Amino acid sequence: MKSFNWGGVSVGLLHHIEIYVSDLKRSAEFWGWFLSELGYTPYQQWEEGRSWKLGDTYLVFVQAKEKHLDVPYNRCRVGLNHLAFHANSREQVDELTEKVRSKGMDVLYKEKHPFAGGEDYYALFFEDPDRIKVELVAP
Repeated sequence: MKSFNWGGVSVGLLHHIEIYVSDLKRSAEFWGWFLSELGYTPYQQWEEGRSWKLGDTYLVFVQAKEKHLDVPYNRCRVGLNHLAFHANSREQVDELTEKVRSKGMDVLYKEKHPFAGGEDYYALFFEDPDRIKVELVAP
């Protein structure tokens, strides 16, 4: 079934994603920078959370409660593995790769970058402060 427009709503498209983080300040700095590079704008802010919006979709980051911080996130466990975003070009992937490196973050799969997804798949792979994998894919 294809998504369709029903009363102005694009049925089937993501409305929002909410992710609990270990350190809201650190995650807000990371995601605020990255999402603004992709055209997202700040949307909501409250003591325990922040969100950024692009079109009808927004991403929410919430401070996890202390009692839930005993087991760190691991993308190989059941649950979210990674978030993948569209880039507008290979040049944007290259620009953000340099920004990721200049911020002291590691590019994943360095030995295959930017073709870690295959010879026709141009992308940047890196991690957020909680080690959630982030992917930026060129058209």
